[in-house]
Amino acid sequence: MPDGQPPTTEFELDSVRTDGWFERIGEGIGSFQALCEIVGERFFAFSIIVGARITALTVDRRNPELSLVDFVVGQADPDDPTDPQRLTLADFRRRLVGALLVEDDRELPAPTRDTDVEVIQLYIGVRYLLLAPLYGYSLRRLSVAKDGAHLAVLHNGVEEHHELDAFRFRVRALVREELERLASGSRGAIDLSKVTEAEAAALAKDWPKIVQLLGSWPAPLAIFLRTPEGQALTSDARAIIAKGLGLLGSACVEVGELEQAEEVFRIGIQYALEGVSAADLFLRLGTALLENKRPGEAIGPLRRALAFGGPAESVLPPLARAFGERKKWVAAYACLRGALEAGVAEIEIAEQLRAAEGELGLPLTGWKAIQPSH
Repeated sequence: MPDGQPPTTEFELDSVRTDGWFERIGEGIGSFQALCEIVGERFFAFSIIVGARITALTVDRRNPELSLVDFVVGQADPDDPTDPQRLTLADFRRRLVGALLVEDDRELPAPTRDTDVEVIQLYIGVRYLLLAPLYGYSLRRLSVAKDGAHLAVLHNGVEEHHELDAFRFRVRALVREELERLASGSRGAIDLSKVTEAEAAALAKDWPKIVQLLGSWPAPLAIFLRTPEGQALTSDARAIIAKGLGLLGSACVEVGELEQAEEVFRIGIQYALEGVSAADLFLRLGTALLENKRPGEAIGPLRRALAFGGPAESVLPPLARAFGERKKWVAAYACLRGALEAGVAEIEIAEQLRAAEGELGLPLTGWKAIQPSH
């Protein structure tokens, strides 16, 4: 061996290669083709890789992105039954990609023998072994030296050589492109003129129509904002998008899709940035959290709605309710007094006032006695 050249150990990868694994699994799943068509072939493969087992699909033919996916993560434990999680198809796909893009910071030991099958799998990365065949890569040899590790692969029949970290990066980029490809294909669906129609539908309380008009927006808009085109949006376009997402989020609340509503409001807030548009979305988000029996989480968005200039008469009553449900009675009472000063009729918040005054009791009575009369 020439002086100065580090020793290199090579490992044949026949024992860990996973070529055709997805197709073989498909042979044992009766609904395999249907799941591939609805979820997307590669996204269904991603779900298997991350351990998200799909238990049910509710297909929305008008807005496929709003189809509902019920799934459980990991192995079912009969002693610890876990309810399936439910996401829209668009959010489910994002969740899968996000899980696959998380980098593992652990330093794993390099293999020393061909028989160290598990060590070789962990060193390369199990997810990369499973993702590679989805993109036409067949892993052949692993070379480990002091200056790093390299892979020899066949890509669509042509031999290539990659530094291991660079290969992982390439595979993650291909996974990310799956989501971006869907988003770019959907951007034509972002028709800002539909916001006017949605406003008319909101006046008529036709919530399903709003979902039909704007239901395809969240998934592409969540990605679009991170693109150069999204960053270059004018403030007017941002305001219209934020208004549309606000209408969609409220419609989701009305039809009972509270978790989807929260996601929509949070995307809308990113477009609104500040001012009245942001205040409106924070108010809608806080109200949705209240409806979802999460008063503690509602306090922050409602306070931010006030900070961004939201009308006190609209924000203070739900903020008082959130404080009250968290047993923060002094804060609740202060919000209710502020609401009265902002012009809210006492009859509208009478029940909340009675509850707060009852909880505060004698200290409140004493405090009132020393207040100057007007």
